[in-house]
Amino acid sequence: MKWSEFFTSSIGKKLIMSLSGLFLISFLVVHVGLNLTVFNDLPIFDSNDNGRMFNKAAHFMGSTVVIRIMEIGLFLFFFLHIIQGYVLTVQNRAKRKVGYKIPMGNRGSTWYSKSMGLLGTLLLFFLIMHVAHFWVPSRITHDLTPVQYGDMEAHNLFERMVDVFQNPWVVLLYVLGCISLAWHLLHGFQSAFRTLGLSNHRYIDTLKALGAGFSILVPILFALMPIAMYLGWIHG
Repeated sequence: MKWSEFFTSSIGKKLIMSLSGLFLISFLVVHVGLNLTVFNDLPIFDSNDNGRMFNKAAHFMGSTVVIRIMEIGLFLFFFLHIIQGYVLTVQNRAKRKVGYKIPMGNRGSTWYSKSMGLLGTLLLFFLIMHVAHFWVPSRITHDLTPVQYGDMEAHNLFERMVDVFQNPWVVLLYVLGCISLAWHLLHGFQSAFRTLGLSNHRYIDTLKALGAGFSILVPILFALMPIAMYLGWIHG
């Protein structure tokens, strides 16, 4: 089989989904770590921080050449993951046109594993909103307020976040996006490793536990940020 035929086959598409999914999972770890720096503004840490730690971290991520190159790869993997996800969803639905004579419920598979296309679509809308709120003004239009830290001038992305998350509807949409992310990860995390050949039951059980913990903890940490800013726990 040629390489071109392999990557257009069902196995090849699942492999692309797995590899791109694992890359995006690693991105989530970095992204949530960056976002957690906003909590340095809490009184128990430094009430005079005013987003300094976050703005410095965001400036480093946006001004480092290696990170910017990886950012291009990130968008590429997002694109591949989304396209292959829709292709696999359409193919799976085509194979199940007849369906089971006796409803399987969750005995065949969980509802979220059967709804990855829907959850992925909700995450796509969330991603577009997130990019419009923060990535575009930071990378494209450069219309964020500048802030000076010694000899370094950075975008005041922290101020932008505080402003955006004063709208309760935006906060609600972000929280719903985080819930969709949790359900998407709950299936996608272990599915990616299974596709790559991890089949030992002992490791699978550990992977399920690790995946469940990751799928719950990371979305909660993401959701806490807009909630904390809306409630005034964190402010500029």
